[in-house]
Parts: sequence; C-alpha cells; structure tokens
Amino acid sequence: MRWIKLHEPVKVPIFKNAVYALKLVWEADKKLLIGYFVTEISNKVLSMYVQNILFLKVLLSIIDEDATFGKFFSSLLLFFGIYFTVKVISAYAERQRLVSTKIVLKKLNNKIFEKAASLDVSCYENPEFYNKYQRATLVLSSSYYDLICWDVAAIIGGILALICVVTTVTVINPVYLLFLLPVTLVFVIEIYKSKAVYKRDLEMTKNNRIKAYIQRTMFLKDFSKDMRTSNIFAVLIKRFKAAIDGNIVILKKYGIKLFIYSMVSSLFSDFIPIIGTYALAGYQFIFTKSLSISSFSVVLSSINSVRDSTMSIAEGFDELSQMALFFQNLRDFFDYEPKITDGKRMAEEFRSLEFKNVSFKYPDTTKVILKDVSFKINKGETIAIVGVNGAGKSTLVKLILRFYDADEGEILYNGINVKEYNVASLRSAFATVFQDYKNFAVSVNENIICHECDDNEKEIAERALKQSGVWEKVSRLPKGADTVLTREFEIDGAGLSGGENQKVSAARLFARDFQIAILDEPSSALDPIAEYKMYENLIEVTKNKTVIYISHRLSSAVLSDRIYVLGDGTVLESGSHQELMSQNGEYSKMFSLQASSYKGESGVYENV
Repeated sequence: MRWIKLHEPVKVPIFKNAVYALKLVWEADKKLLIGYFVTEISNKVLSMYVQNILFLKVLLSIIDEDATFGKFFSSLLLFFGIYFTVKVISAYAERQRLVSTKIVLKKLNNKIFEKAASLDVSCYENPEFYNKYQRATLVLSSSYYDLICWDVAAIIGGILALICVVTTVTVINPVYLLFLLPVTLVFVIEIYKSKAVYKRDLEMTKNNRIKAYIQRTMFLKDFSKDMRTSNIFAVLIKRFKAAIDGNIVILKKYGIKLFIYSMVSSLFSDFIPIIGTYALAGYQFIFTKSLSISSFSVVLSSINSVRDSTMSIAEGFDELSQMALFFQNLRDFFDYEPKITDGKRMAEEFRSLEFKNVSFKYPDTTKVILKDVSFKINKGETIAIVGVNGAGKSTLVKLILRFYDADEGEILYNGINVKEYNVASLRSAFATVFQDYKNFAVSVNENIICHECDDNEKEIAERALKQSGVWEKVSRLPKGADTVLTREFEIDGAGLSGGENQKVSAARLFARDFQIAILDEPSSALDPIAEYKMYENLIEVTKNKTVIYISHRLSSAVLSDRIYVLGDGTVLESGSHQELMSQNGEYSKMFSLQASSYKGESGVYENV
C-alpha cells in the first residue's frame, strides 16, 4: 500500500482519482451520477445563461425594435416552457438521486467491510493503518462520494454556462475577453488551496482519532466504573484538550496561506473582471454610443454570470481536488495486497502440527518474541503451553492461524508448511477460543452459531451453553438464548458479567464439530470453581480430539498429556505434569505458587 507520509509532499493524481470515484459510483448505481448531471447542467445553464443573459437580451431587443405585444408574449411563453420543463426534469432527477445515494452508500459500505475482513491482522496493530482507514471511511461517513458527483456535474454545468455567456459577450465585443482571461487563474489557485486544506486535514487525523476515542470512551459501559472511581477522567480530558490544542496549532499554521489563496482568487475572479468590464461598457455606452441598451445590459449582466459560473467551477475544482485526495486513501485501501497470501492446498484431516526452529518478532519492532522454538503435536494429544504473561504464548496462536508468518523456521500442518494451504481452509480446521474474547450485539444463539439459527441449531447452542456452564443464566434472560447481548440497541437486551461473557464465547467451541481446538486463556475471567468445571466439560467434549491449552494459569496443564513451558520466547521445559514437578524447575515453581493461592477454595486444586 502506498502510505502518504506527513513530511512528504502530497502528490495525488486528481483527474485519475476523480475518474476512479465516478467509476465506483457508476458501478454501484449509475442513476446517482445521471441525476446529478441532469440537475446541475440544466440548472446552471438555465440560471446563468438562459435567465440572466438570453432572456434579457431577447426582451430588450424586442423593446429596441418596438415589436408587437404578441411577439413579446410568445417570447415569454417560450421561456416559461423552457423553465418549466427544466424544473420538472430536475425535480424527478432529484427524487431519484435521493434513493440512489442510499444505494451507493450501502454498496460501498459493503465493499469496505469485505475488504476490511480480508486484511492482515497486523494492520489492526498499526496506528498508521488506522489513520489511513479513517480517512478512507470519511469518503462514506462524510458523503464524499456524493459530493464528488455533484462537483463533476457542477463543473461541467458551469463550463457549459460559461461558454454560452462568453460566446454572447464575444459577439458584442471581443475586447471583453481580456477582462475575463484572469478568471482562468482562479482554477490553478483553487487547486493549490485544496491541497493545502488536504495536508492540513491530514496532519489533524491523529488528533481527531484521539478526540473520537475519548468521546466514545466516555459513553461506553465497559469504562464507566473505572471512570467514576479513579482519576482517569482527568487524564483523558487532558489528552482531549491536547488534541484540540494540537489542531489549533495546525489550523494557525495553514491559516495565513489559505487566506492569501482566497484573496488572490477573489482578485482574479471578482475585482479585475468586474472593474474592467464595467469601465469599458460604460465608456462605450455613454461616450462613444457604440453599445445599445440591450447589449449594455447584457454585458453588465454577463459579468455576474461569468463570476457566478467561474466561482461555481472554481469551487467545484476545489472540492473535486479535495475529494480526489481523499479517494486516494480509499483507492489505497482497496488496492492493499495482504502479506499473508493463499496457498493452493486445502487443509485435510488433522494428523500433526509442528514448529521447526521458529523465530518471530512483530513488524516495526526490535524485540524477538519467539526464538528458535520447536515442538510437535500429534493427533489426539492434549497439550498445554504455559508461561508467564509476555512469554510468547498467544503469539504461537497467531502464527498457527497465519495472522502472521514466522520470520525464520517453519510451521508444518500434517508435515506441510502452512504457507502452502488456503488460509480460510487452514483456519477452519481449528476451533479457537481467544483470551481477548469478544461477543457481539446479536442474540446469544447467533453469537454461538455465528449466523441466524434454525430450531436444530438453537438446540446445539443450548447444549453448548450447558457445557460451558452459562445456560442457567441465559435461560433466565427475557428472551432466553434469543436475547441480544447488549442494551445499547434494545431495551430488553442483556448485560452479562465478564465470566458469563467468556462462557458464552467458549460455547462456540462446544457447538462446533472439530478435530483440533486451541484455547488461549479460555478461563481468564472465571473463578477457580467455574474454571475447573469448564475444564471437566472440555475433557468430555474433546475425547479423541487434539487440544492445545495456552495459559499462564496451570489448571489446564494438569489435564494435559504434555506441557511446554515458555519463557523469554523459548521452550524452557517440556514433559507431563508429574515429570515436570519432579524436575523442580520453572514449572514446579509456578504450579506450587498457584496451587497455594487456590487452597481452601472448595478444595478444587488440593489434590492435583
């Protein structure tokens, strides 16, 4: 992806991006673009030329020629017919445009969502990506796709009206063109102005993201208790104020430059054309008598039309330039090629998973997370990977599922490098419960089955909820398992505790037919008794299956065939629970320390 850096000049192909934007809109719903073209072109030509120039010239010519009332009335009737026809067509096009706007928004949103779903997980850990993504979504949230259609239509309409007006004035006296030529410089000035505005907004992106985060955080339930029982509110407000102050500095930085652009633009669009034309027309009409009343009135009126059409075109170019710059972000977003590429093999029935001399560090960091890690897991084994926080346990999951690829060494699925497999096929071979579990604002059943459920699937979800230990709670909700897991959108939605939410998340695993499961801290929010009961159910449901437990809590290790102890990115120890306890090494120390903490809590761990 071509990232635009703040310290580099912004070089964006405005015309190509405008064409790209129009193509996107045309593919989504061509009626939106057609509606704008019909409305803007007809209205611009009608108001700036037909009404202000042509109608005036015809009527004054009739008066100069002392024509009959019949000719005067027929001219009025003709112009009324033109006016009425244009307004009817414009009204119909406007109504169609309102519908098309929603259709285009829906289709472009879907396209962005589909692209976002295909992005590498590493993108979501990159602040620059979020800046780029926010600027890309502005195209939709700020209706820039709608504005760019209006801009193009307004520019074309303004150009056609300007051509008609200038042609009429040229017929009267070509000298007037000398006073209109400076108007062309306005377009150049507005392009530079729009680039300055874009660079200003670009520099404000980070501050705007900080503001948006704090504004959002203030209203989220997850943060409400900490907000009221600590001094974090003052910290956030300080950062909010700093973001605003930062934006003020940026606005001041570009303020003088934008002011100068506006003043020079006004000089060439208003002052020179108006003063020059009025002076020459007045001289010809008063002193040389070479200008008739109708021609004099048309020249004076045409200046206003030229100014209006010019400003319409200039403003259109100004906005078009800005829209094209923002569409560059959307274009870059759609053009992004994931670093995690698909292989051609489809993942077959699981037989083994092996790490061979795997080393890894996260992009743009220097710390090595995994160092020359090697181990093998065979079908039907229950494996525990344990270690303190930060030992690299969760990174193993990200590498297995190809959220990232190893820097050195290789990971083998059934003896074949995971890079040779189709990514979706590989990931579907694993049933996974993550430590940073997330439930969504849909029903409990849909959270578990991950799509709209029929009656049979609801029975599967109920069984899974019982196995994860949360069915008793869910069954008492207003709509049972059909209750939505939030009160943000529905008044009868449910707010569950952290432990209950984790049990619902874990129920997804119980509802799946799988051969290998990865449980990354599946009980981090559970108390020891609930944790033990969940593991008992996991043992039952994972008989003859392959299971990988990843945890810094060692209750899962006791139930495992083999344990790998990670520390400082390497495998420190491996063996069964009894073997490692007899070695009196790192695992033995960790287990003894944790077991002493649990003693007395219903005897859950007293005999392990």
